[in-house]
Amino acid sequence: MRALISVSDKTGVVDFARGLRELGWEVIATGGTMKLLRESGVEVINISDVTGFPEICDGRVKTLHPNVHGGLLARRDDPEHLKALRENRIEFIDLVCVNLYPFRQTIARPDVKMEDAIENIDIGGPSMLRSAAKNWADVTVVCDPADYGQILSELRAGGNTERATRLRLSAKAYTHTAQYDAMIATYMRAQAGLDEKLFLEFDLVQSLRYGENPHQSAKFYREGARVPYSLAFARQLGGKELSYNNIQDANAALSIVREFREPFCVGLKHMNPCGAAVGRDVVDAWTKAYEADKVSIFGGIVATNRPVTREAAELMKPVFLEIIMAPKFEEGALEVLSTKKNLRLLEVDMTDTEAAPKQYVSVTGGLLVQELDIATREVKAEMCVTEAKPAPGQIADLDFGWRIVKHVKSNAIVVVKEGRTLGVGAGQMNRIGSAEIALKQARAAGETEGLVLASDGFFPFDDCVTLAAEYGVAAIAQPGGSVRDEDSIKKANEVGIAMCFVGERHFKH
Repeated sequence: MRALISVSDKTGVVDFARGLRELGWEVIATGGTMKLLRESGVEVINISDVTGFPEICDGRVKTLHPNVHGGLLARRDDPEHLKALRENRIEFIDLVCVNLYPFRQTIARPDVKMEDAIENIDIGGPSMLRSAAKNWADVTVVCDPADYGQILSELRAGGNTERATRLRLSAKAYTHTAQYDAMIATYMRAQAGLDEKLFLEFDLVQSLRYGENPHQSAKFYREGARVPYSLAFARQLGGKELSYNNIQDANAALSIVREFREPFCVGLKHMNPCGAAVGRDVVDAWTKAYEADKVSIFGGIVATNRPVTREAAELMKPVFLEIIMAPKFEEGALEVLSTKKNLRLLEVDMTDTEAAPKQYVSVTGGLLVQELDIATREVKAEMCVTEAKPAPGQIADLDFGWRIVKHVKSNAIVVVKEGRTLGVGAGQMNRIGSAEIALKQARAAGETEGLVLASDGFFPFDDCVTLAAEYGVAAIAQPGGSVRDEDSIKKANEVGIAMCFVGERHFKH
């Protein structure tokens, strides 16, 4: 039995090759792999001794030879194939261990030159993987060091790998080369000035019981690279499987959480916040967020950017919730919350990063792609455009409201005071409708003065300012940018409201 090993990532390869030799296999290797194995005391055959031809062109040509591909592709059950091998003195190669030049890492360097990228395009490696994968019935192909252990175990147990294993490894090899080729194609098209083609790589996380509605099938996939604030990479500690709508809502909650560095908690329902607050600690933040809207949070989702303590868990436990998300659950918190059989507990990586991942939204027959809306301007006193100026405490509330309204859908209005939401108006066909909802909620909570209002879009008329004054709003944050901004400024001056133009909008359709 013969194995050919040629790897860029040399993790575990010495032990793997040594294991093959202990089982009586011949090991063939190329270039750097051969050097490493020999230095490690593993007996190895030079690829040139197999091909009868030296490596040439700076290693560009070394395995592209009939003695390699004939040995890989020949069917063991085809007499004509066997005859061809005998006539040409070609021996079988029964296992190929190959991973590819680091093209992704090369082009990720900011100063990479095209000639460096070109030299990191592997030719022989993908060719061997494809040949071995095609002939999986007879040949074992391995491209992932994580599979070395299983392969050796099966060889020790039965003298060869199992048929099902070879099929699985073949599929992995084709996936590996497909991803590699997609990377190269994307890079080369950019260099050539051709229109972009989008190649997406997502791994299946789970099949869902159904989609948005029971008659719709659905699955959940994740990107290959780990990212923070991602439900796709969360660790579920308890509760039943997530549903399609659970995932949508949880993702929306995490988007809000990433806006805050101080202790923060948000309750969310149907992808809109129903209560949010900053606090001294997780207990204070939860208490304020819950009290903001005790009704709407029923059956909702809670997310916090601080570890959930036993004390916080005791307060959360009586409330019917679908999901609680946090960077960590203390042991005492798990003890309390794990008694609720269906409650999902999710630990989520909340590491800060400046990177803006892509956001993908499907439409019939197409795909919309944009950068995730991560950047948020801090609301500052110098943004004020009115005669009345916001007090220091109101500046903090304006900034808080601005970060919340960013994540509320369509003509959004948020009313806040002292670091918590009092009213959330969302999804209305006009802004005044949203303002009425949010302001009435605040009044129902008993708050009638010193309120702060944030709007995701500018005011084309002065009606929202007029309404805000009637409900005790003292300061407003809005993007500005309407051709009729002066109407709103004039009205704000008349009623004594401080108004800040932030200079950006965060409209969510």
